[in-house]
This record gives sequence, C-alpha cells and structure tokens, in this order.
Amino acid sequence: MDGDLRVRTGGDGDPVLLLLHGLGATCDVWTGWEPLLTSRWPGRWVAPDLPGHGGSAPLPEYTFAALAAGVRPLVETSGRTVVLGHSLGGVVALELAGAGVPVAAVVGIGIKVSWTGEELDRARALAGRPVTWFSSRDEAGARYLRVSGLAGLVDADDPAVDAGLSEQDGRWRLALDGKAFGVGEPDVAGLVARCPAAVTMARGEHDPMNTDEQLGRFGVPVITLAGLGHNAHVESPERCMELLRV
Repeated sequence: MDGDLRVRTGGDGDPVLLLLHGLGATCDVWTGWEPLLTSRWPGRWVAPDLPGHGGSAPLPEYTFAALAAGVRPLVETSGRTVVLGHSLGGVVALELAGAGVPVAAVVGIGIKVSWTGEELDRARALAGRPVTWFSSRDEAGARYLRVSGLAGLVDADDPAVDAGLSEQDGRWRLALDGKAFGVGEPDVAGLVARCPAAVTMARGEHDPMNTDEQLGRFGVPVITLAGLGHNAHVESPERCMELLRV
C-alpha cells in the first residue's frame, strides 16, 4: 500500500514508468508485463489500483481530476516519468500530465473518445446501483471479468481476479466502487491540447470503443496494434511494451 493506494512496484532509479489500468480493473492487469519490465525497462515502475478500485480507497466523487490527484503522489518531483494508461487510465494520464505534474510522455491505449447520450445514461445508471452481493467467489469472479472486460483473457481462478473482489461474512462483491462508472465523458481534445508531455495514442485493431479516425483528430501519433482488441495490454504485453519506445 502507498497511503490510500494499493500499489505494485519494481525496478529502481530513473526513468519511472507509471502504469494505469482501465475502469473496473486493478493493477494486476500488468502482471504479464513484469518479466518484460525487469529485462527492458531501465528504471523503476509503479502500478496502482486507481482510487475506488481493488485495494485502493474510494473517492467522495469521481472526476478525472480527482482520479489524477489520487495517483499524483506516485510521480517523482525530479527525474523523468512516463505514464502508460489503458482506457480510463489513459484519460487519467492526460489529466495528470496537464496538471503541472512532471510527466515527460503519455501513452494512451484504448481510450474511448466518442460517447453517445445512451452510453452516458447507462454509465450513470450503473453508478447509481446498490452493491450486488454474490453467494460464491465464482459468481463474483465472473461478474468482475465481465465488468473489467477481461472475460476470455484471464482465467476465472487467476489470483488477479481475487484482487478485484471483496469478501464479507461468506458473501462476495466487486471491490470496485460502482460510483466510479459516473466519471462522465472526458474532454480528450482539451486534455491533449493542455498536455505539455509528448502524447501517443494506441488502439487494438479490433477495439470496438474507438476508431483510427477518432483518435487521429487530436494531432498526435496514432498506432494501431494489428489483431488486438480493447485490452491489448493484456493480450500482448510484448507488443504494447514497444509503444514505450515512441
């Protein structure tokens, strides 16, 4: 733990790589990266559970600025920090870099940049739902895999699933604070415009949440990862690690 955050970390020195997961997931999505980071990343790496996710404390209100403020203490005030974020984590990375935090580069994977009114209404409805309790770890785990988008990518009995669950008196629930679904639509154009760091956008070729054209509107490099989907960072850590060379 690092204050109110559950954190995985490794390596030593500069540069620092901050890894930010997407909505509903935990820092355990980066487990497959650890051997690559050990052999290829020259400095320290830090991967937190975002506020309200996994083992990190919830927020009174979920905004992109509040999520960025929650992980701000993990960024060194000196040295070089690179932030790689998936989906929601990519938006938080942009928010962080645009808030006066010393970030040298941002890589966003799978950021959803176009939202319909129906999608926003659905997200607000999810944010207002009461907690759902399950009678077994298997039921709760299946729900976690659906919510995090990891179904079919992570085995139900993987320890990473346990990180996304909470047990009390023989009942199970998602560790995720459902209010996080209400974070809203990001102003990606504004965030990119205010970001002093070098920005790269990436997406899996089969990601249904964005298109090359949508990401190309922001005037930054866009990289399409052939054959991969929304959770490209889980599907192929090796190929996504290459994004850090940009």
